[in-house]
Amino acid sequence: MMRRVRAPGFTLVELLIVVVILGILAAIVIPQFTNASESAIKSSLRSQLQTISSQLELYRVQHAGQYPTLGGSEHDGWGEMISKNYLKDKPYNGYVGLFNIVVGESTAMAVTKAAATSGWATDNDGGIWATGFDPVPSADFPDGKFSHESAD
Repeated sequence: MMRRVRAPGFTLVELLIVVVILGILAAIVIPQFTNASESAIKSSLRSQLQTISSQLELYRVQHAGQYPTLGGSEHDGWGEMISKNYLKDKPYNGYVGLFNIVVGESTAMAVTKAAATSGWATDNDGGIWATGFDPVPSADFPDGKFSHESAD
């Protein structure tokens, strides 16, 4: 009787076990990368909001208490803030993937108006908001807005 020689390699069961283990590891690791990415975007927006806010205040101080008129078509609505070198370039809202800014007559109107079409919203009185966030208050956004202003 002839004995069968076993060919070197992996059995189907061994391969399935490896695939299952890789799947479990992927299920654990991928959500952590997603959270880190969103956290980085929020950190970037916070930093940009602080920069924009300080530059708006600098503009106001240098122009007899008047804020710049934002909106319009020049520099996606950033107008004088860029043309007079208060900002180097249009700020990018990585959360919604847009640069442009929209103006509303009030905070609520600005944010509502900008919800799906703009990266930023302003009331032209120094208020500036990043768009694309749920207006419901949360730990990250206690007042329901992502703004440079405090929640008081």
